[in-house]
Amino acid sequence: MKVAILGAMPEEIEPILEKLDKIQKIDYAKNSYYKAEYKGVEVVVAYSKIGCAFSTLTATTLIEKFGCNILLFSGVAGAINDELNIGDLIYASKLCKHDLDLTPFGHPLGYVPEGSVFIHTTPFLQDIAKEVAKEKNIKLKEGTIATGDQFIHSQEKKDFIVKHFKADALEMEGYSVALVCDALNVPFFILRAISDSANNQANIDFDKFLEESAKISADFILSMVEKIPNN
Repeated sequence: MKVAILGAMPEEIEPILEKLDKIQKIDYAKNSYYKAEYKGVEVVVAYSKIGCAFSTLTATTLIEKFGCNILLFSGVAGAINDELNIGDLIYASKLCKHDLDLTPFGHPLGYVPEGSVFIHTTPFLQDIAKEVAKEKNIKLKEGTIATGDQFIHSQEKKDFIVKHFKADALEMEGYSVALVCDALNVPFFILRAISDSANNQANIDFDKFLEESAKISADFILSMVEKIPNN
C-alpha cells in the first residue's frame, strides 16, 4: 500500500512534511514529489499548484508514476453554506464542476456526455474519517464540494452555485482529482478546512486563515493515514 497525500499549495503540505520520516525529494514533470514514511506507512506527498489542470496532472502522476493506490487530499476551501465557519472541517461526499457549462447543447450544468455531474468519494475512507473525528472529538461535516477555475468572491456567483448544485464549499482542485481517481479505480478522499466565507471579503479571510486552516486539515489527514492499514 502506498498513500498519496495531495494539496494545491505549499502551505497545504508543509504541516504534513514536518511530521514525516525518511523523506526523499524527487523532481518530475516540473513538480516536486516527496517519498516518505509516516508511522510505518509509505506515502508520497506533493502540491499540484492551484487549479484543475495542475491537480489533474499531479494526481495522475502520483498514481501512474509513483504507484500510489490510495489518494487523500488535504487543503482549504471557501464556505457557501452558512452553517460552515472558518476552521471547520468538511469532507466531500460528492464533488461537481461548477464552471462546466454545455447547457446550449441541452445538457445540465456540470455535465459532459459520458460523464456525470457528481463524483462520489470512497465510502471506506469516509468511515475512517468519521472514526478519526470521533476519537479526536472534532466536528466533521459532510457535504457537496464544488470545484472550478475561479476564486469565488461574489454573492451572486455563490448563490448561483448553491442553486444549481446545492454545494456547501468551493475550491479549485477536488473534482479534477476525483475524476482521475474514479477513472483509475483508486480510492480517494477530499478533506477541506474552511479558510474563508466565499463572500465579498473572501480574499481577506483567505490570506488571514490559510495557514491555520491548512494545519487543521493536515493533522486530520495524517490521523487517517495511521488507520488505513487496518481497514
